[in-house]
Amino acid sequence: MLDLPARISRLYREESGRILATLIRALGDFDLAEDVLQEAFAAAIDQWPRDGAPDSPRAWLTSTARNKAIDQIRRRRALHDRRGAIEALAALAADERSEATFEALEFAHPARSRRPAAAADTQVEPVAPSAPLGDDRLRLIFTCCHPALATEAQVGLTLRTLCGLTTEEIARAFLVPVPTLAQRLVRAKAKIRGAGIPYQVPGPELLRERVEAVAAVIYLVFNEGYAATAGDALLRVDLCAESIRLCRLLGQLLPCEAEVTGLLALVLLHDARRPARVGPGGELVLLEHQDRGRWSRSQIDEALPLVERALHGRPVGQYAVQAAIAAVHARAARAADTDWPQIAALYAVLAGIAPSPVVELNRAAAVAMAEGPECGLVLLDRLVESGALPRYHLLPAARADLLRRLGRNGEAAAAYREAIALVSNEPERRFLAGRLAEVEAA
Repeated sequence: MLDLPARISRLYREESGRILATLIRALGDFDLAEDVLQEAFAAAIDQWPRDGAPDSPRAWLTSTARNKAIDQIRRRRALHDRRGAIEALAALAADERSEATFEALEFAHPARSRRPAAAADTQVEPVAPSAPLGDDRLRLIFTCCHPALATEAQVGLTLRTLCGLTTEEIARAFLVPVPTLAQRLVRAKAKIRGAGIPYQVPGPELLRERVEAVAAVIYLVFNEGYAATAGDALLRVDLCAESIRLCRLLGQLLPCEAEVTGLLALVLLHDARRPARVGPGGELVLLEHQDRGRWSRSQIDEALPLVERALHGRPVGQYAVQAAIAAVHARAARAADTDWPQIAALYAVLAGIAPSPVVELNRAAAVAMAEGPECGLVLLDRLVESGALPRYHLLPAARADLLRRLGRNGEAAAAYREAIALVSNEPERRFLAGRLAEVEAA
C-alpha cells in the first residue's frame, strides 16, 4: 500500500486531467480552472495527513476546487457577471455524489477497482455508445483543437490541460525554448476566451474538419505515455490508457473514418508491447530483446482486423500505414522472423503520405535492418547534414548504434555522448550510458 503522499501524487498524475476538464467545462476559463485545481491539491497535501484521506478523493478535490473558484469569483466582486459559472459549479455536486461510492472503493482498495491492475496495464474497456457527447475530456480536446488555433498551440494546450504535462516537458517534446512554448499557451487560452470558442464536441457538419487535429493530439498523448520525454520512468501508463480510451470515443463518433480506425489499431499494437519494454530494474528493453510472450495477445488480436479495415480506406492514411508497420512486428514470433524489407517499404510509403524527418529516421533504421548498417548510415548522415533534427537525441543514438555494429567504436562513442547530452529521460540515459561504456571498452 502506498503512503499518503505517494497516493496523492498518483492521484494527481492519473486524475488531474479529468478533474481539470470538468472544471473548465463549468468555468469556461482555463486559467481559473488550473489555479483552483492546484489549490485543491495543495489543500489535500495539507489536510489529508492530518484529517485522513476522504472516501472519494476525486469528488473531494473537485468540490474543493469548486469552492475555491467561487471564493476567487467573489473576491473579484463580479458575481453578477459570473452567475452562470457559479450555477454550473454548483451542479457539479450531484456528479460528485453519484461517483462517491465507487471512488471510495477504488482509492482505498485498489484490488476492487473497476479494472484489475493487470488488465489496466494491457487493455482499456470499451465505453457505452452514449458516452462521447457527455465526456468532459473529449470536449476539452475538441476545444483545444479548434481550427482557429495554430497546430502547435492545439497540441501544447491539450498536453498541458488534459495530460498535466509541465510547460518544460512540452517544450522538450516540441524542441522549442520554454518561454516560446509558454507564450503559445497563453495566446491559445486568450483566443479561446476572447473568441468564445464553445466547450463541446462539434456537430456532424464540423466534426470532420477537426478530426485530423484531434487524432494527432491523441497520438501525441499516447507517445508521451509510451516514451516519456523526461523523468525517472520510461512509461506513463495513465497517458497510454487515456489516449486509448479517447481513441475509442472518437471511433464511436466516426465509426466509418478509416484513419480513426487506423489510429486505434496503432496505439493498441504499441501498447501491447508495453509490458515487455521495461526490465525488472526499470531499464529500457529494446524491441529485438523483448520477451514476446509478455506482449498482450488480446490487444494484438483486437488490432489486427482493425489494420485491415484501415488499409481499405481511400486514400490510405498515415495511421493506417504506421499500424501496418506495427502489425508486421506483432506477427513475428521472434525478432529474427521480422520482415524488415516489408517494414522498410512501408516506411517509404509513409514518407510519401506524411513526410517528416522523424519518418526518415525510422526508415533509415528499417533500411539498416533490411539491407545492412552501411545503407542505413548513409540515410542518417543525410539527415544530419540537413540539420532537420538538431536537438533530437534519437538521431545521434541511431547513428551510434549503426557505427557500433560496423565496429567504428570511436565514432560510435562520440555519437553516444551527443545523444546522452540531449536525452532527458533517465532510463534512456542509463541505456545510452551503458552502450557508451561498451564501445569505450572495445
